[in-house]
Amino acid sequence: MIRLCIPQPLSPGAALAPSLEQSRYLTQVMRLKAGDDLLVFNGQDGEWRCSVAEVLKRGVVLRAEERARDQILPPDVELLMAAVKKSPLEFAVEKATELGVRRIRLVRTERTQPQNLRLDRLETIAVESAEQTGRMDVPDILAPEPLEAVLDGWDPDRRLMFCDETGGPPARVALPQAGGTAWGIVIGPEGGFSPSERQRLLELPFTTPVSLGPRVLRADTAATVALALWQANLGDWER
Repeated sequence: MIRLCIPQPLSPGAALAPSLEQSRYLTQVMRLKAGDDLLVFNGQDGEWRCSVAEVLKRGVVLRAEERARDQILPPDVELLMAAVKKSPLEFAVEKATELGVRRIRLVRTERTQPQNLRLDRLETIAVESAEQTGRMDVPDILAPEPLEAVLDGWDPDRRLMFCDETGGPPARVALPQAGGTAWGIVIGPEGGFSPSERQRLLELPFTTPVSLGPRVLRADTAATVALALWQANLGDWER
């Protein structure tokens, strides 16, 4: 069934106004008409079965009928991703959403190349990925900050999985021993972290260094692999 993320309160009988783009998708692409059903979520009220109440010249009106699923949040893991080039960054955002990350924090490192980032485009990718993958929330995407500033303000109760390209213990060994329920995963830019950044990360008491294997991975591939390893060892893949 069609799923849409609509950031409006959901309750029995509530009238919902999808965006113009969403309305066009429903009527012109999916050919829905009055009385047809779809699923709607907003990240707070669970997933609701809704029906098309009216088809207007510019947009549609939906009516919330009944809750289909209670709200469930993914595990508390966030991705710290160096602001890499457009295509790999968009891929990483899409896959991170599919893999259940709760928050994506873009960071600037010493080797980060200047990029003309469009947060609105990344947010659209995250919304579409959440709609397709069945999750009932959309990860927050935060504007780029210097890695140093992020680490200075880091909550020490949140563990940090450092994907160290120079080596480290495998995830199956390191992660279960580290414990903790709130995590971050940090992925560097093309060319990796600088020696000073690597040293800073390794010295932090909340850091758990992990190897992603013997091969050099692109940043977007590394983000996908790291999240998969975390989910397999500490996440919700056992549900």
